[in-house]
Amino acid sequence: MMIKLLTDSACDLPKEWLENEKVHLFPLVVHLDGEDYYDMETIDSSSVFDAMKKELVPKTSQVPPTRFEETFTRFAEEKADVFYVAFSSQLSGTYQTATMMADQVKEKYPDFNITILDTKCASLGMGLVVVKAAELIRQGLSYDEVVVETTRYANQMEHIFTVDNLDYLARGGRVSKASAFVGGLLNIKPLLHMEDGKLIPLEKIRGRKKVLQRMVDLMKERGQDFTGQTIGISHGDDEETALYLKDKIKEQIGCESFMITKIGSAVGAHAGPGTIALFFLK
Repeated sequence: MMIKLLTDSACDLPKEWLENEKVHLFPLVVHLDGEDYYDMETIDSSSVFDAMKKELVPKTSQVPPTRFEETFTRFAEEKADVFYVAFSSQLSGTYQTATMMADQVKEKYPDFNITILDTKCASLGMGLVVVKAAELIRQGLSYDEVVVETTRYANQMEHIFTVDNLDYLARGGRVSKASAFVGGLLNIKPLLHMEDGKLIPLEKIRGRKKVLQRMVDLMKERGQDFTGQTIGISHGDDEETALYLKDKIKEQIGCESFMITKIGSAVGAHAGPGTIALFFLK
């Protein structure tokens, strides 16, 4: 019985990697300037970031239910074992909708085997979970083993990130407009992390280089043995800073394996250009 791996566009993995690994991708929807777009299909994050710099305000919504129904039905008819690694349920309704549509498909195909994992992760933190699942499938583990080991890996994933401009978080209601204004004047950079799938403010630090160093320090404090671990860094159209952070981690911690990707449209619509995010195992 084949295992079919699915995910959604909040994983921020390169399209080429997903296609090579034959991972089925569900696109979140981006609403921009009166039009609706499918993330990674009809819009990319560069377009979203350019629009945000022009003070347009993109919004996002979950994967359309019909996408789930059509795909789940097709795999049920193929008698595939399906494993969907999903965006945090605390940040999107995608997980809940996928679960509802899977239950509907099961009414017609009661033997349909599907697991939908609420990773409680986002961006490349979620992407690394997808990569892990793909590795386990390639290694020939059983379906149950793949689900158990991937779930354990997701539960260990740490997210530490900063944004370059508080205005973008203010537009999305993440911080007050007054805080954004004062933060801009004082060059204050917020540091955030994830707890139980939710975005939680952690610290406010003055200066870009200081906040990046603090990210490395937190990695030292919170991380486990980094030997052989792939460290994830995602960026909001700022590869130069992502590479700078990578070099600091190599120098101070000694990590050698990295995956660096650009933040996608769905996540980028809220975080904005200049965001830098770091992912490692707790």
